[in-house]
Amino acid sequence: MNKTELNDIIYVSDGRIRRADITIEGEYIARINDKEEFQYPKVTTLLLPGIIDDHVHSREPGMTRKGDLTSETRAAAAGGVTSILDMPNVVPATTSLETLTERQKLGRQKAYVNYSFYFGATNTNAHLLRELNPELVPGVKLFMGSSTGGMLVDHGEALRAIFEQSPLLIMAHCEDTAIINRNMQQMQQRYGDDPPVELHPQIRSEEACMASSSLAVQLAEQTGARLHLAHITTARELRAFANRSDRITLEACLPHLLFCDDDYVRLGTRIKCNPAVKTRADRDALRQGLTDGSIALVATDHAPHLLEEKQGGSRSAVSGMPMVQFSLVSMLQLADEGVLPLERVVELMCHAPSRLFHITDRGFIREGMKADLTLVSRTPWTLTSDIVVSRCGWSPLEGRTFDWRVEQTYCNGQLIYDKGQFSAADNAHAQPLHFSL
Repeated sequence: MNKTELNDIIYVSDGRIRRADITIEGEYIARINDKEEFQYPKVTTLLLPGIIDDHVHSREPGMTRKGDLTSETRAAAAGGVTSILDMPNVVPATTSLETLTERQKLGRQKAYVNYSFYFGATNTNAHLLRELNPELVPGVKLFMGSSTGGMLVDHGEALRAIFEQSPLLIMAHCEDTAIINRNMQQMQQRYGDDPPVELHPQIRSEEACMASSSLAVQLAEQTGARLHLAHITTARELRAFANRSDRITLEACLPHLLFCDDDYVRLGTRIKCNPAVKTRADRDALRQGLTDGSIALVATDHAPHLLEEKQGGSRSAVSGMPMVQFSLVSMLQLADEGVLPLERVVELMCHAPSRLFHITDRGFIREGMKADLTLVSRTPWTLTSDIVVSRCGWSPLEGRTFDWRVEQTYCNGQLIYDKGQFSAADNAHAQPLHFSL
């Protein structure tokens, strides 16, 4: 059995910062010998639980020119992310038991970190939801707005059936397609066929988000379903739905925490995503939600595209951006800027996803837990395209200087990323996530 000693290390877990000697034996944290409490401002090196990202698009199968399970989970490892929950809008979409089984097979073959796959809801597959294995499937992804892969659920009876039939958490992408189409037509009349990207948040508007989110919350309350509202973008949604019920939770994603509509002038379609990056006031409300309990967890909506696909305007440029490699350092930067405490970063990116999805043995630094860990150091550096691991080869954060760097990542007790190098020869260490209800 492999044994690793991390002596005199400062670690963060369960709302505390402590100095300790930590022993890893095999896949597990075997012993923690706590010594003293520690204060964050004095820290130059920190051990954190491995990040759990509940919102990742790896692009495999069908769109591997942008990224695949190997490239995108290596990007995750380089960012201290040890577990991903992967989205179903691939080609073919993960909307049948057969395609789900095939993706789970791909995970075993290719994922470099721990993995699981959502099942995608459609207008016609609600009858399959009770056949899903709740120990292996994290939830049902529901697109209540324009999406790829033919996964838009826009029939009232089909929507209700999904909420009534799903035994699993429903993660909903909420944007009202009719409102979006109306807004697009109005903008095209004024600006031509492909309106400038600066108009994207007016096309995929607050109204479109609010209308769809309201319907999802209404259905959840009527049926008792567990609802997780993906990538909330507006202050209005926060006011309406935060703390509504312990069965309704809100996710914030990095693009909407880091950018606002002022940034379209500088970054253009690089920050085009759905739902759209909106106003500075919306961004600031989301940041406030990180500490006041409104936001349940933080994820990335990691969505790699080739740069040539990002050309054009609000209609033609594809939506989405690669974020998983730099999510942790971005959140630590927000902590340094006083947006939220360090302990809250760990809560939102590690503890909360573990609890929300009932992930077994992960998300905390505790004796008996799986040794999914990331070591970060206070080492200033500037992001350049040559260090981007994602196959797409770019980041909207290029040129930013960060004060924290991911030095090492452990997955199930094995050091898989070490100071810029992938130290595991294959993916034998990676495991499927297990969920307990």
